[in-house]
Amino acid sequence: MSAWASDFRVLRQLLLHRTTGNTHQDRLESFYGKQAGDYDGFRSRLLHGRRPLIEKIEFEKGGVWVDLGCGTGENLTLAGDRARELSEVHLVDLSPSLLKFAEHRGSQDGPVVKTHLADATTFQAIDRQADLVTFSYSLTMIPDWFAAVEAAIKLLRPGGQIGVTDFYVSRKHADKGMHQHGGLRRAFWQHWFAADNVFLNGDHLAMLQRHFETVHLSENFGKVPYLPLLRAPYYVYVGRRV
Repeated sequence: MSAWASDFRVLRQLLLHRTTGNTHQDRLESFYGKQAGDYDGFRSRLLHGRRPLIEKIEFEKGGVWVDLGCGTGENLTLAGDRARELSEVHLVDLSPSLLKFAEHRGSQDGPVVKTHLADATTFQAIDRQADLVTFSYSLTMIPDWFAAVEAAIKLLRPGGQIGVTDFYVSRKHADKGMHQHGGLRRAFWQHWFAADNVFLNGDHLAMLQRHFETVHLSENFGKVPYLPLLRAPYYVYVGRRV
C-alpha cells in the first residue's frame, strides 16, 4: 500500500470514526485497533513534538526509561543509539493492538525492552525507580491525567527526568511568559480533538511546572496533514524531579 493510501485511511479514521466502549481501554482499542499498522507513518507528520522531545532528553548510562502511553514504541526508535546504554526500557500502553508493534522494538546490543499492557495511572511494575519517564501525546488521552502525573512522580527517582509533549491550549489568562491562545482557537481545537477522545487542557503545563524543576519548555504550532491551513498547538516539556 502506498504512503498516500495509508495516510488517507488513517485520516478517514480520524475524521469519521467515533470510539465506542464502556471503559477507557475499550475506547482506545475501538479507535486504534483498525489503524495500528498505519499509526506511525501518518502521525510522524502530525505529532511534531516527538523528535524535539527525544533530542532534549538526557539518556543516562545504565538508566531506566518508562514510556507511559507508548503506542507502538516509536520513541525508542527515535532515540536510536542515544538510548543504547540504558539498562531497561519499559513500554506501557492500554491498547493491545498498538503494544503488539511495540514488542518488536529494541535490539540485541541495546537495553532490555519490556512491554506492559497496563494503565499509566497505576503502573509501578519496575524493580527500581526510573531515571526517565515520558508521555508522548498520551497525557491528553488519559481521562485521569492528574493520576498519571502523580504515578510518574512515584516512578521517578529524585533528580530523574520527565519528558512530555502533547497538544494543548493555553489557559484563558495565560501565566506570564506563556503563549496566550485566543478564545476561538481554544474552543476550536478542544472541540476538534475531543471528537476522538483527545482532551486538550490548559492545566497540563501548570501542573508539570508545579511538580518539577523546568529544564526545557517550548510552545509551538504544527501542520495538520492534508489540512494546510490548520496549525495545531503543542508543547515540549522536560523537567526534573526535585
